[in-house]
Amino acid sequence: MNNDDLNNNQGLQEQADIPEIIESSEELLQKANSEIQRLNENLNYSKKELAVLYEVSNAMRSSLKLNPILHTILTGVTAHSGLGFNRAILFLVNTHDRCLEPRTAIGPESGEHAQQIWEYISESNQHIDDLIKEDKVEQNIKSQSSLFDSIKDLKIPLKDNDNLLSNAYHDGSPTHITPDKISQYSDDIFLKHFHTNELVIVPLKAKDKVNGIIIADNIYTQKVISEEDLKMFIMLANQAGLAIENSRLYEIVMHKSHTDSLTSLWNHGFFQDKLTEEIEKSKENKKPLTLLIMDLDNFKILNDSCGHQNGDIILKEVSNLLKDSSREIDYVCRYGGEEFSIILTQTNKEVGYSIAERIRQKIEQHAFPAFSLYHEQKVTVSIGLATFPDDAENNNDLISQADRAMYKAKFSGKNQTYVAE
Repeated sequence: MNNDDLNNNQGLQEQADIPEIIESSEELLQKANSEIQRLNENLNYSKKELAVLYEVSNAMRSSLKLNPILHTILTGVTAHSGLGFNRAILFLVNTHDRCLEPRTAIGPESGEHAQQIWEYISESNQHIDDLIKEDKVEQNIKSQSSLFDSIKDLKIPLKDNDNLLSNAYHDGSPTHITPDKISQYSDDIFLKHFHTNELVIVPLKAKDKVNGIIIADNIYTQKVISEEDLKMFIMLANQAGLAIENSRLYEIVMHKSHTDSLTSLWNHGFFQDKLTEEIEKSKENKKPLTLLIMDLDNFKILNDSCGHQNGDIILKEVSNLLKDSSREIDYVCRYGGEEFSIILTQTNKEVGYSIAERIRQKIEQHAFPAFSLYHEQKVTVSIGLATFPDDAENNNDLISQADRAMYKAKFSGKNQTYVAE
């Protein structure tokens, strides 16, 4: 075979190989396109992750008050422009009672309610920062009261590991209960209140210490919770745990700045601010507010005879009696010296008088410590009472009326309650 024949055979072979080369190139191109598509999807998801974390983190940094922060966290978990879970509940650790307490919840009351919310969000083209800052969903659609009501009284003890939430607290790691395993936890105390077929439980941490728990699910959409969803949830939870810890430190500092160091009651500055605030609420709600101002009778004589240290003991004892006699909606304050004040919110004059008399009698009947063998302590109090809006139009006039009534009680014999005229 000469060279020409060899060249011809080689050319024919190369022509025969062309279809295989083209086919192989097409396969490589398809694989490359698939890889590019996958990378683009991952990139878009990562961009979404960063955007959500950025917006939620910024929103959490915009406030140091706990309730707005908790709302921001759960909005980030449930918003369609956020993590997109259907429902979420947040528990905080109560270190005093060693338990987990429910603090807030976001989620529809039913499938129909869920659809209503999602249609509203879609039509209004809202982003996550709109939901956090302006809270438009709660302004336009009745909030998710039944979800929180279903668990509001549920306290999870942390003394043992016999339930899902306490396990998550002690382990400090996320828990994903898949549909095929949910039946194993049918007797769990939380799942008896929160009915679902799949959920995630993510601890909130600050400095490796768990300060809360978030539970989320997709009960209405039935969307499977993926590894990517869980990873993003954990990243948001890390930011949330730090925000909650910062808020608690802020509240401790603020509480100390607003309380009296001797009695631990609210101080005079807090009293002035709170009275102004509560009067504005009273105007809006059309409900009365009653102010009590009280002064310990003959306290100077007691101080002079028993000493100022023993006088401080009396002030502390009286403060404890006032706190024990007040309601959760009231504000007990040290007005100054031996004077105290109580803001009775949503209280008319008649009810206020009954509360004042109960306090006065409780102090009169209390066995205060005796500071010598020959001197049994007898402590009484004179109380002045005034009601907004019956007796005054603003906070300064209300204080003046209650103060004037208190001095009339003193000059009329002490140990009595006098009502502003």
